[in-house]
Amino acid sequence: MSRDTDSPPGRTAGRFDTLLRHDLPASLVVFLVALPLSLGIAVASGAPIAAGLIAAVVGGVVVGLLGGSPLQVSGPAAGLTVVVAATISEFGWKTACFITVLAGGLQILFGLSRIARAALAIAPVVVHAMLAGIGITIALQQFHVLLGGTSQSSAWENLEELPNQLLHLHGDDFLVGIVVIGIMLSWKYVPGPLKMLPGPLVAVVTATVLSLVLPGDPERIVLNGSLFDAIGLPSLPSGDWGGVVLAALTIALIASVESLLSAVSVDKMHTGPRTDFDRELVGQGAANMVSGALGGLPVTGVIVRSATNVAAGARTRASALLHGIWILVFSVALVGLVQQIPKSALAGLLIVVGIQLVKLAHIKLARRTGDLLVYLVTVLGVVFLNLLEGVIIGLALAFALLLWRVVRVAVLAAPVAGTDRWLVSIDGTCTFLALPKLSSELAKVPAGAEALVELSVDFLDHAAYEAIHDWARQHESTGGTVEFVELGTAHMAHALTGPPVRGRARSLLDDVLAPWREDDGNPITKGVAAFHRRNAHVVRPHLDELRDGQNPHSLFLTCADSRIVPNVITNSGPGDLFTIRNVGNLVVPGGRDASIEAALTFAIDELGVDNVVVCGHSSCGAMKALVAGGPTGPGLGNWLVHGRPSVDRFHTGDPVASAAARAGYGVADQLSIVNVAVQLETLRAHPVVRRAIAERGLKVSGLFFDIAPARVLEVTPDGIAEIDAPDLSGALTHTH
Repeated sequence: MSRDTDSPPGRTAGRFDTLLRHDLPASLVVFLVALPLSLGIAVASGAPIAAGLIAAVVGGVVVGLLGGSPLQVSGPAAGLTVVVAATISEFGWKTACFITVLAGGLQILFGLSRIARAALAIAPVVVHAMLAGIGITIALQQFHVLLGGTSQSSAWENLEELPNQLLHLHGDDFLVGIVVIGIMLSWKYVPGPLKMLPGPLVAVVTATVLSLVLPGDPERIVLNGSLFDAIGLPSLPSGDWGGVVLAALTIALIASVESLLSAVSVDKMHTGPRTDFDRELVGQGAANMVSGALGGLPVTGVIVRSATNVAAGARTRASALLHGIWILVFSVALVGLVQQIPKSALAGLLIVVGIQLVKLAHIKLARRTGDLLVYLVTVLGVVFLNLLEGVIIGLALAFALLLWRVVRVAVLAAPVAGTDRWLVSIDGTCTFLALPKLSSELAKVPAGAEALVELSVDFLDHAAYEAIHDWARQHESTGGTVEFVELGTAHMAHALTGPPVRGRARSLLDDVLAPWREDDGNPITKGVAAFHRRNAHVVRPHLDELRDGQNPHSLFLTCADSRIVPNVITNSGPGDLFTIRNVGNLVVPGGRDASIEAALTFAIDELGVDNVVVCGHSSCGAMKALVAGGPTGPGLGNWLVHGRPSVDRFHTGDPVASAAARAGYGVADQLSIVNVAVQLETLRAHPVVRRAIAERGLKVSGLFFDIAPARVLEVTPDGIAEIDAPDLSGALTHTH
């Protein structure tokens, strides 16, 4: 008996519907954008015109089938124009095709070795600058074509030849190119349905029509036969295999980085499946091998076409594949139309594309992040040296800047105002590179002075440790004193126990917030010693301001449970909270508890707190005891009698209890939340609290601390709500 493994009913129909409604229209839009760009990039690269069309077809079909980015569209790209032009100039067109095949093979190896994400580690400022340098180079080259001349082999030569070219410009070529530039720059301002048409296509078609009806005979594209006639096998190099391998590696790296960065950008534009980067490299490599073997330009992911694809509503990779098929059909059936396009029209198109690669937003970002020098140096290197050297120089400068930022340390020695003490502050990454600054600042401390060395370092090597240690020993030998306060994650005591390692910032939080773990000794005294060593120095200035009095913001009434740390869950410090703690965070009405009465009166009338808070918590032992019936007799039993009103309220179907139940809390926690609401009512009825509310707007609020997820919720009259979020009473999801 055979088992049916076909798609579920409706699946095929759904895919076909998506193809017709979304991918087919999107593929036509992308085709109209890709066609003129492919022709222009071929012209700018010095390659046969058909090579751009072959690459566009292969990029659409092969990468569309094999690539890992569902909505990215591939083809010949402006980012490779400069290096391809140099490769053709040095090795000839047929060998350049072989180099493209070799580059594709390298890309496949990159993808199979699963190193695709490593390419994303290249500093974005270098990539942005590389593209800007390519854009400037393209614009310089094509400006000569726009004027009716021929571009030179280097940026220097293009600049030197520019005055002579301006004196001998061809008016018909120049007019055609200016029309293209004008239409492309102004197309974003076109209103209505016309804006749906691709600007590059409109510009090239308009300029071509004008060139046919106006006087003059601008130079036009020449295609020898159909696209199939242009297909030819690559040729092996006759020598200089080292240069061939270097060129292939350059093309492979640039094409890979550009494709991966484009894929990352495309992923941000839609909510569908994410890119498989390794598969995308394999697909790009396969496309380059096919394109080179057929006589096409190198292929890479192109952000302009990809963004157009997403904006046009594409849903699957079928759109990219179909766009390649449309280019193939056009190139075979309508080759005569291509030959009517003036070269200066494509030059105008490429000048705009090149200028748009220089993005003002990238320059502003580089300036804000302190990377402007890296950006400028990379751009100048790409324009006036070559692409590979410019990128290498930019990466080296970016790495040097990173190294300087990471390993630098701030050292400052200064007297403490109003005292005879000196404070030596060492902050950052303390290595042998800091020794000159370290010795200079330490020498400022006078002999015999009392010195406090504050170490806020995340890395301390042996050389720096030795310098600090030797200075401390020398200073103490002259009658001075040295006290160390270690605030950072790297400790002096560990400097000689092994190779230096960078401390984890998480360990600082663990030291301060984590419970005691020691089973031996006295944890209280150990904790006090750690406080003196690491934290007393930080809190001392704040306590010094409070030496003569306190001015707390809130009275905080909470349970005596050891798991509740008010200053931690409220992110407050010394002097912020006036705290009352008892079993079950209960307020005894009628003045029957002298301790609570004294605390309320002192906090509200004497200290003038602005807020009174009652905070309950999950897994409360007092609430569990009340649910179970509660103990009786003196001690705990007599105290928990004051919690009976909360139990009675809980059993009457209180909305707070219902909200807690819907949120997934158990019975004891529901009672704990209701108990907070009951204590708030008791407080609001208290004469001292009621008077402060009326006279100065005292606020009374409730909190519930869910221990396991360390989440604090607000208790309202009707339920519970997230802090800093819309009221979610009754709709919270609780996970135990």
